[in-house]
Amino acid sequence: MIKQREDFARITGKIESFREDMVRDLADLVRCRSVLSEAEDGAPFGRGVAEAYHRMLKIGEREGFDVFDCDGYGGHIDFGGPEKNGVMGILCHLDVVAEGGGWNHDPFGACVEDGVMYGRGTLDDKGPAIAAFYAMKALKECGIVPEKKVRMVLGLDEETGSIGMEHYLQKVNMPDFAIVPDSDFPLVNGEMGILTFDLVRRTGKADRGGISLKRLNGGNAPNMVPDSACAVIMSENGYDEVKEAAVRFSERTGYSVITKGRGRRLEILCRGKSAHGAMPQKGVNAVSILMGFLGELDFDSSGINDFIRFYNRHIGFDLSGEKIGCGHLRDEISGRLIWNTGMLSMDSESVSVTVNVRCPVSCCDEDVYAAIRPVLEEYEIGIVKRMYKEPLYYPEESRIVQTLLAVYRDCTGDTKSRPLVIGGGTYAREMKNAVAFGALYPGDPDIMHEPEECVRIDRLIQTAGIYADAICRLAGTSGEETER
Repeated sequence: MIKQREDFARITGKIESFREDMVRDLADLVRCRSVLSEAEDGAPFGRGVAEAYHRMLKIGEREGFDVFDCDGYGGHIDFGGPEKNGVMGILCHLDVVAEGGGWNHDPFGACVEDGVMYGRGTLDDKGPAIAAFYAMKALKECGIVPEKKVRMVLGLDEETGSIGMEHYLQKVNMPDFAIVPDSDFPLVNGEMGILTFDLVRRTGKADRGGISLKRLNGGNAPNMVPDSACAVIMSENGYDEVKEAAVRFSERTGYSVITKGRGRRLEILCRGKSAHGAMPQKGVNAVSILMGFLGELDFDSSGINDFIRFYNRHIGFDLSGEKIGCGHLRDEISGRLIWNTGMLSMDSESVSVTVNVRCPVSCCDEDVYAAIRPVLEEYEIGIVKRMYKEPLYYPEESRIVQTLLAVYRDCTGDTKSRPLVIGGGTYAREMKNAVAFGALYPGDPDIMHEPEECVRIDRLIQTAGIYADAICRLAGTSGEETER
């Protein structure tokens, strides 16, 4: 470990000398639109993700580290002692969520203004990855070689399912313990369970008079608050009443509902504000706005009307799932369940919403499904289960929690902030003895998954110093300190 603060000052001084290089390398990564897209040869998660991944591997090679590529599904950059001494993982990811709307800066432009870099991934998770990498480089150039192998693992689909990590772990042994620079400081000792599912209602053919709903869509990803949602309708009686209703709805609620003629059809566009699905209270759900307005119209399909009625009565803007039957799912450690409607869609046979739920650490997915099933049966709505990740929790007295808390406190002087339980999910769930550690500081705005995502360059430098200290304490001591 770093035994003297003089040693730490030497390392952080080295990191400071890398400032321009860190900005350059992060900018190169941010300019890659590494959002999941159609698979190509050698790029299972799309060209943009592959571009960011290979740039990071080249950065590792450039600095003299050993790198490994696991069939394009992920890889790692190695530093330190032999594997027989144990392996410390640093689990990062280079994929990002879609940019969404509401940006004042190019979301993939990596613009730097007043010491701040703007762009998707600057906080989640390209910025922290660069900080961790330069922590390794600083130690290397200071002649400090950890006893254990330090392995910076590069994930490529953390935001969309972690299939790549599963593939990687089939080829590479799991680290003995790990930190995950993809959340908050001082550290995260608990992550709520995450489940994603579709709620689907068959619509059938028109069975009554009324407006015909031709198209319905909204949202970019299940784990984002949708910032836009759209409906396209057709009516033989014109659209004056619908347009007037939209104006009244906007005036009454303050929400944005815009109508535009599209040939013989009318488009209804609602604007909200995107946010991370784990913190839906920070956004404004455009799907809920649209469904609220559509509830004031009368459609020619009973199935459509029933689904809209269900949504507004039992979901709407409720972020805890109480209206749909989840009000009792809570505990002292993690609080109430978190409910986010992330996407809306319709085809010729059905209408559906995709829901992303964060459940308390004392609950599981079946508790959620059991709670909502009575309401769904009433409206003839089915569930399509898509994903579930179990909750994660380390008691505060566990050694890895206490070690990382000491690192944070020694490096920042902040002795008041406590370990957190979050609704977000990280790679800490994928491996044993893994704890999310930074890189968002207490009091700093959390704009991951939001417009104008950005990082202060000074914070990037500070974070690299913290990770350097963590590497020395965890990879330079016996494995006992990292046991759960």
